[in-house]
This record gives sequence, structure tokens and C-alpha cells, in this order.
Amino acid sequence: MADKKGRREAIVKIACIQMEPIVGDKKRNIRRSVELIEEAAANGAELVVLPELCNSGYVFNDRDEAFALSEEVPGGETCDAWCAVANKHGLHIVAGINEREGDSLYNSAVVIGPEGYVGTFRKVHLWNEENLFFEPGDLGFPVFRTPLGRIGCNICYDSWFPESFRLAALQGADIVCVPTNWVPIPGQAKGERAMANTLVMAASHCNSVFIAAADRIGTERGQPFEGQSLITSHTGWPIAGPASADKEEILYAEANLADARRKRNWNEYNQPLRDRRTDLYEEMLGSPHEPGWY
Repeated sequence: MADKKGRREAIVKIACIQMEPIVGDKKRNIRRSVELIEEAAANGAELVVLPELCNSGYVFNDRDEAFALSEEVPGGETCDAWCAVANKHGLHIVAGINEREGDSLYNSAVVIGPEGYVGTFRKVHLWNEENLFFEPGDLGFPVFRTPLGRIGCNICYDSWFPESFRLAALQGADIVCVPTNWVPIPGQAKGERAMANTLVMAASHCNSVFIAAADRIGTERGQPFEGQSLITSHTGWPIAGPASADKEEILYAEANLADARRKRNWNEYNQPLRDRRTDLYEEMLGSPHEPGWY
């Protein structure tokens, strides 16, 4: 598609897959994820986001179970399956995976393109009993350059920290993909929308980035999950969702990811990243990441 000046518009069709992994049934989870990716591809998706730990399930009984459901990244059976379907359909995929490196486990997101493995993000901020099984992420907040645009990642609880989205935006991210397993938050009234929806919209608005958050559904070993997957524009307003709280479904949105940078000025005077007072605080918040174009 071209704009009024004849320039190529970078329209990307995004799909957030809201599914219910079954803890311990890794082969079933991989098979189901591929089925849903195939469905998204058939509907024209080019960037597909899946939930946190969608290959293993989330509520482990013990470390032995968590370890048994993990795999090396890349090269494990889940990555191989996702790489195959990405290659078949020319897709980019961001999906939550139980990663093993030596004797360490990480709650990770793998980024895959049509040519194969692109990179890994490891969850930085661990939630609750995740601390019993996983190591805190040690890769920082990388931004991956792809033909679709610049992709950053968060996982679930990372989204409660404004620095997570800010560091992606400062590196020039166009979109942040969020594999997640949102749970009810203390003080949340029954039937109230997920707090994470508010956080995602605010982060998207404050950083001028698109956000695609894919949540899971169901109750696993007594732990309920919130669903309500969401895709937001760089303005912060939803362009798809929130999804239901309890049904498997796929959200779709078409987005010109270039708008995250091209339309970042709010008015004649203000641009949210350029207006930062880096004379009062360090530009990259102490991170070793190099700033990108913003």
C-alpha cells in the first residue's frame, strides 16, 4: 500500500493468539500453538504473538517438572516447530518458552523470522513462585531489527516497570511484543478489567510504541488467568481487543509500524522521548544498551 505521496506504507498485520496451554503436556501445547499460528497465517497475519510459557504451562509442581518441560533455545522441539511454520508462511513469531541453558532455566520469549531464529528475551522481573524455578533475565531489553520493523519484548510482570518499555523505545523499537500470563491483582473487583490493560495502554502512549500483548486463559492448578489480550496503537488506544477473559481466540490488527516514529510529535512543541530531561537523569537509565533513533 502507498500513501498520497507514493511512498510504500509499512502495513503489518499483527495477530495475538490467546490460548490455554496445559501444564505438563508439551507436545499438545506445541501442536495447538502451531494450529493457531496456521489459522493466523491463513488470515493474513505477518507478526504473531503467543502467551508466556505457552509450550510448557505455567504452574509447576517442582523444579524437576519445570526442568523436564524446558529446552535449549534455539534447537529444541518447540523452536524447531515454530521455525518451520514461520518459514512455511513467511511469518515473524514472538512466543513465550521455557528455556534451559546448562543448569539454569529462564522464562523467555523467542523471536523467530521466516529464515529462522532471530533472538531471545529473558524475563527480567520474576513474579511470585517463578523465583523458585527461573533465573532473572540477564540479556537486558534487546531490540531486534527485522524486515517488519524494530521489535522489543517484555514478559508479563516486566510491564509493571516503566523502564522496560522506555528502554525499548529509546533503542528505536516500533512495537513491543508481550507474551504474558496475567493473573488477578490484589484489590481487583470481580469482573474488573485486567490492570495490565491500563498499564499497556499507558506505556504505549508514553513511549509512542505499538504493543501486542498475548495472554493465556483458563485455571491451572488453582491459578486463574485473565485473558483480555490487547493490541494498542502508538497513541495508546486499543486497535484490537481487549479479548474475552475466558475463550481461546485470535486478535488481529493492521498497523503502520513506521507511525511509532513518524507520528511521535504530539503537537508543535512536544515529543515524549525528545522532551526527556536528560540533564536531570541519565539518558539510558544506567542500561548498557545504546540509544537508537527516536
